[in-house]
Amino acid sequence: MSHPSYEQLASKYRPVFARIAEGVRERERDRVLPTQQIMWLKEAGFPGLRVPRELGGDGASLPQLFRLLVELSSVDPHIPQAFRGHIAFVEDRLYAPDSAERTAWLSRFARGEMVGNAVTEIGAVALGDVRTKLTQSESGLTITGSKYYTTGSIFAEWIDTWCANVDGVEVAALVSTHSPTVTISDDWTGFGQRLTGSGTVVFAQAPVDVAHVFPWSERFPFQTALYQLVLVAVSAGIARASVNDAILQVQTRARTFSHGNTAQVRNDPQILESIGRLAATATSAESLVVYAAHALQHSADARGADLATVNDLKQRGEILSAEAQIIGTRASLEASTYLFEGLGASATDSKHLLDRHWRNARTVATHNPVPFKARIVGDWLVNDVEPPYEWAIGVGVSSSPEKG
Repeated sequence: MSHPSYEQLASKYRPVFARIAEGVRERERDRVLPTQQIMWLKEAGFPGLRVPRELGGDGASLPQLFRLLVELSSVDPHIPQAFRGHIAFVEDRLYAPDSAERTAWLSRFARGEMVGNAVTEIGAVALGDVRTKLTQSESGLTITGSKYYTTGSIFAEWIDTWCANVDGVEVAALVSTHSPTVTISDDWTGFGQRLTGSGTVVFAQAPVDVAHVFPWSERFPFQTALYQLVLVAVSAGIARASVNDAILQVQTRARTFSHGNTAQVRNDPQILESIGRLAATATSAESLVVYAAHALQHSADARGADLATVNDLKQRGEILSAEAQIIGTRASLEASTYLFEGLGASATDSKHLLDRHWRNARTVATHNPVPFKARIVGDWLVNDVEPPYEWAIGVGVSSSPEKG
């Protein structure tokens, strides 16, 4: 698939990014979902970024996509995360064998349709268990169950849902959000990333087209690395946004400290050093995201290759995505913390909402604990232990009774 230049892509979407930047603090403060802003992106063709140009998309490469995600995250980190499930399902369809069904999905994306995500079930669910079920009736397939952390679904036309089919096999079912039997709630209660549409979805015997059910075991091989790298791109964007706000604060700050080095903060060498370090931190995070995205592009290009090649590329992508996460998490937390150095108490005024960067960075980082990923990378490097490509969350089974 031929790709346009990055500047061609960026010039198409930057005007939309600029519109999205307007009112970003007000949306954050008042918890206003970016429904209109995501609609602007749909109208501009953003859901079809990776779709080949002959099908009406932009034909972007994965490195180009991830550069755009970092750029958009620096404007509003909620929106790229809201597209996370969509990005993964687009890649799944791109990797699938050629068929009329594959073309139909890619054409939908080129027209601006979006896919949300519904995988996680909360509460007393055993580790790795799935309670959401497909059932067969005279009228066809239906899905019943509830999901949480359904990122992006409230903005989407479709929901990519992990469930069990009538034989108990794990599958992905694409469910239309237009059905009255699908209820989507914005009830995410986290202190950060509050506008990603990550609340509850309830399926009450929602109809499912049999052609929209796909075996989970046949998903594209680098899906875990790609899912994670979207979050790392968000982290990198938050780091850049923190730096940008720190620069603005230093440039416009009139008050200084008596024990500072200069009459103006913008000329203080210690403050300038701090800004330089933060900028380098943000750039390193973005660079690692793009570097890992090149590895995922190699996996995408290996569609139809032999199993050994596919597995080798999948492993490299997983490790590089994990390494990017380790650095990206640190970068976003450092930048969102140290942007306050040398600014004084006025920078904590709630009108600036500078605390949003740390809250959002900390929230993104909780999706996949860094210590586990660092240990996996170390185990691969030292002991050649293959990384896990899928994981689940739920109630673990204790090996011994709890003591009261």
